[in-house]
Amino acid sequence: MGHQHDVGARLEERERLLSPFAARSYESRGRERPEEPSPLRTQFQRDRDRIIHCKAFRRLKHKTQVFIAPVGDHFVTRLTHTLEVAQIARTIARALNLNEDLTEAIALGHDLGHPPFGHAGEEALAELLPEGFRHAEQSLRVVQRLENGGRGLNLTWEVRDGIVNSSKGRQDILADTLGLPATLEGQVVRLADAVAYINHDIADAVRAGILSEDELPVAVSEALGRGHSQRINALVCDIVDYSWAATGLAASESPPRIGMGPSIEEAANALREFLFQRVYLWEDRQAEVERAKRLVRFLFEYYVERPQEIDSDFLISSDPPWRQAADYVAGMTDLFALNMAARLGFREQGP
Repeated sequence: MGHQHDVGARLEERERLLSPFAARSYESRGRERPEEPSPLRTQFQRDRDRIIHCKAFRRLKHKTQVFIAPVGDHFVTRLTHTLEVAQIARTIARALNLNEDLTEAIALGHDLGHPPFGHAGEEALAELLPEGFRHAEQSLRVVQRLENGGRGLNLTWEVRDGIVNSSKGRQDILADTLGLPATLEGQVVRLADAVAYINHDIADAVRAGILSEDELPVAVSEALGRGHSQRINALVCDIVDYSWAATGLAASESPPRIGMGPSIEEAANALREFLFQRVYLWEDRQAEVERAKRLVRFLFEYYVERPQEIDSDFLISSDPPWRQAADYVAGMTDLFALNMAARLGFREQGP
C-alpha cells in the first residue's frame, strides 16, 4: 500500500507544477456522490477512464459527422473526431502548462450525447422537443443520468462543466453565447473541437467530390497554409501564442482566456462559413438532410406513442414518454436508426 501512496503524492506534486491558472484535481469541486480517491489516478484521470469505458463512447464509432451513413472507410465518425479533438486539445494544454488529464476527459466526453445523422439529427430533435435539444446538454445528461443503468458516471464538476459548455454558435468560432467553460482546459477543448472539424470536414468533402482544395478561399490558404496538416498546425500554434498568458509565465490580464489572434480567427471563421455554404447547407445535400430529419421524427413519434417498446437501459422510467423517446433516439447509431426505422415501416417519401 505504501507504493500506491507514493504514486498519489507524486501525481499531486506534478499538478502543483502546472500553470497557476490550471485546474488541479485535488482542488476539484468534487462529484455529486463522494467517493474514496483512487490510489493510482487523479480525479480527472479517473473521469477520462470512465468515459472511455462507457457504452455511449463505443457507439460513437457508428455515428457520422457530416455525411450520413457513408460507404467509404475513411470518412470521419464521431469517434475519430473525438480522438482528434482530444489529441489537439492535449497538445495545446501541454504547451500552455494546463491540466492535460482534465482536458482529455472533457474532449473524450464532449460529443457523447450527439444524435445520429450529425446536425440533421440534432435539428430534428430540437424541433420536436418542448425544451429544444442541444447535443452538449444531452452529453451532460448521458454522463450524469443515463449511463450506468441510470446512476450516471459520477464525474467531477469540472469535467461536467467542460462538456455542457463545449458548443459554439454559427457566427464566430470564439463566441461564448452558449456558455463559456469555467476552466481554461474546457476552453481549450471548445477551440480544439472547431480546429478538428473544420479541417476533417474539408477532407471529407474533398473525398466525397463536393469540392477541391483549390476552391478554398484564397485568404484562408494564405493565412493558414494549404492542406490538412498545415492548417491544423497554423491554428494550434496561433492558439498557443495568443493564450500564452495562461501559462503563468507572462505578466498579463488575470484570468487569461484561450483564444486566437484576430487574423487567424478571421481566417478560421471564413473557412467555417465556406463550409456552411458549400458543405453543411449545400443544396444537393438538402434531400439527404431532410430524409434524415424525417427518419428521426418518425422514430421519435413512434416511441412517444409506445414507450413500452423502448428496449434500452438508456432511459429513466419515471420520465415522461417524450423524454424517454428523445433519450432513446439520441443514443442510436446511424445504422441502428436506419434499420429500426425500416423495420417499423418508415417510408422514404414520408410526410
